[in-house]
Amino acid sequence: MPTPIMMPKAGNSVESCVILKWHKQAGDAVKDGEIVLDVETDKAVVQVESPTAGTLLTQFFAVGQEVPVLTCVGVIGIAGEDVEPFRPSILRPAVVNVVAPPPVVTVAPTTPAPMLEASPRARSLADQHGILLKDVQPTGPNGRIIERDVQRALADQQTRLTRLAREQAQQEHVSVPAVGSGLGGRVTSADLQITQPIAPEVMVVPELDVTPTPDGITIPLQGVRKMIAERMRQSLQNSAQLTLNASANATALLALRRRFKGSAPTLGMQDITLNDLLLFVVARVLLNYPALNATLHDHTITQYQRVHLGFAVDTPRGLLVPIIKDAHQRSLRQISQETQRLVASIEANKITPSELQGGTFTVSNLGALGIESFTPILNPPQVAILGVGKVDLKPVQGDGQVEFLPHLALSLTVDHQAVDGAPAARFLQALTQALTDVDLWLAL
Repeated sequence: MPTPIMMPKAGNSVESCVILKWHKQAGDAVKDGEIVLDVETDKAVVQVESPTAGTLLTQFFAVGQEVPVLTCVGVIGIAGEDVEPFRPSILRPAVVNVVAPPPVVTVAPTTPAPMLEASPRARSLADQHGILLKDVQPTGPNGRIIERDVQRALADQQTRLTRLAREQAQQEHVSVPAVGSGLGGRVTSADLQITQPIAPEVMVVPELDVTPTPDGITIPLQGVRKMIAERMRQSLQNSAQLTLNASANATALLALRRRFKGSAPTLGMQDITLNDLLLFVVARVLLNYPALNATLHDHTITQYQRVHLGFAVDTPRGLLVPIIKDAHQRSLRQISQETQRLVASIEANKITPSELQGGTFTVSNLGALGIESFTPILNPPQVAILGVGKVDLKPVQGDGQVEFLPHLALSLTVDHQAVDGAPAARFLQALTQALTDVDLWLAL
């Protein structure tokens, strides 16, 4: 019997992946556990293994197509076996239902079925949310459906939908199936069924190559770039972003960096960067400001006692944010080594989804590119992100004279829904002071 190859669910928030490469073509022999294709989320590249040995009978999707998770993308089996039962519904032609006159059927007299009894409030709530009374378990007197029965049915329906599916079900004319294709039967956005008639759609496979025009080139917004674009737009739409700016005296930072660079190779400190020092200090200061080391999701704020620190990395595929787990417990050298390891994994396309998830705070450093300051965009569901600019001279009033001292530009963006301006300012004030006294913090 043929065996389907399913698009993996690479993370709780991932609802679709882009096919990056097929390692096998239709007709090729495949071993059990052999890599068949590479797929890409907005964060990582994931390799999909064959679930069994046999022949790759078909590829339902081409390179560059975005496919919902847990969708069959190909079939492994014996040459000649039928693959049509495995063809995804999104690839099947639309079926136009023609309503025929109902047939005349003679039915013997039977006892009428009892009518469903429901309170007016229960009926109103059910109509409002599209809940069928036949699917509601009554608990009222004499088997009557009351309001709390509908509320319970609504809660059951909401918990079995993914977040994206729940949002679409509330905004669009759709029906929700009893069982979805997600883990444990959860309903994803791909499972929702449109209840209003629409014209059949033709699936268009976008070309990955750029298209030359008389005025330049056109590049389709697709794949990882499309996912990043959607996340950035959602970040701004779903949060109240406030940015505070400050600068930290970088005299001690620069002096310490020079000492590390000139230290003995046996100490393993020559590769320590200013960014390593910054991440080290941020992780420790955050422990005293849990309101910033937090996430906001489904109207719930979660503050963390551990710091899983993300740092933005520019790649040809787009922006990725690997996570230094338990950064507050790592030494400066350990943070430097972990940063180098994660960046190397990204460059080799070996970064895993788990290394890109679970962050509680993010740092985005553009100082090496000469940027003086910028407004970083939140990385949801995190409630804060720190932007870092370049080190520049800043006039400071000294003993009777003005001195020009190197300062590091800092921009802190917070979600004002979860963090007020004063706590954010206090964190930024503490961070600038800690960076000024970085040598003292290394001794803690």
